[in-house]
Amino acid sequence: MKFVDEVIIRVEAGDGGNGGVSFRREKYIPFGGPDGGDGGDGGSIYLQADPELNTLADYRFTRRFQAEAGQKGMGSNCTGRSGADLIAVVPVGTVAYDADTEELIGDLVEPGQRLLVAQGGFHGLGNTRYKSSVNRTPRQSKPGTPGEQRNLRLELKVIADVGLLGMPNAGKSTLIRAVSAARPKIADYPFTTLHPNLGVVRVGWLQSFVMADIPGLIEGAAEGAGLGIQFLRHLSRTRLLLHLVDVSPYSDSGDPVRDVEIIFGELGKYSAELAERERWLVLNKLDLLEPEQQAARVAEISAALHWTGPIFAISAATGEGTEALMQAVMVRLDELKPPPVAVEPPEELPAPVDPPPVSEPLDPP
Repeated sequence: MKFVDEVIIRVEAGDGGNGGVSFRREKYIPFGGPDGGDGGDGGSIYLQADPELNTLADYRFTRRFQAEAGQKGMGSNCTGRSGADLIAVVPVGTVAYDADTEELIGDLVEPGQRLLVAQGGFHGLGNTRYKSSVNRTPRQSKPGTPGEQRNLRLELKVIADVGLLGMPNAGKSTLIRAVSAARPKIADYPFTTLHPNLGVVRVGWLQSFVMADIPGLIEGAAEGAGLGIQFLRHLSRTRLLLHLVDVSPYSDSGDPVRDVEIIFGELGKYSAELAERERWLVLNKLDLLEPEQQAARVAEISAALHWTGPIFAISAATGEGTEALMQAVMVRLDELKPPPVAVEPPEELPAPVDPPPVSEPLDPP
């Protein structure tokens, strides 16, 4: 299925049913009172996060969603039936915006979480509600209110702990294949990866994290070069970034230092917050260097960048250094977890007081 991470849809909640105008008419009761019932509430529209979905492709062709309207009130004080709510399922990690005002409506980050995006109309009132001692035969009623209507812009931001970024052909897809069960396409030409891929990395018993691989960035991506920077939104939820750099002599640019500076510049143009996120430097394709050149190459790149953060030298194709990298990532993710919230013990209740002894009644004289 094609990966789609942004769509615009139209949602229209149901209108509330109008109140009824009716009078009681029975044999031998010529002047019965009002008995018009209220209308029904209009159906609302909800978004619900479904962990089985991973794309918004289902909304490419179905772009209009309309909930059921409430029925009008009827005689004999019969209330109209309320309209059924409409639930649209979306992947976990979907963010809903008002397409006209750019207002953030909500973020669905938990499986099964629901978000109200269009409120159904309120029911109208029947003429029974307007009877009084002065007006015994009211002929007025209240119509139902219209339901909310709006254009929604849905954005999918994949939920991952670690994000991979780098130039095309830096080995991001090869790394995620080497350390997880994900099987993205791998080839020796740029932009082999056209959409984000997720992989679960297991480093031990009950120790795992989710890694996201996005298409590569090139110089000028903020202006639309290559695939642009639209996929950087999928890194906004990550806690740690792994910046992969091709250090082999056969890389497309031949200058890994400039590659790092280009990626950092594109990150800053997209989001200052993302540019300040913790980032580790991962020098890939070490197997294409002579063994005696590897240490000198790593030191040269680190010195040229004035890099003070963690730096790892690996070969994703052969698996060299990947296990140590994943272990270090797992340790760091555990450190980045928020501390548990201390729960104060409940206050001790005062000890029950024994009731005073009941004196036995005296014998009558």
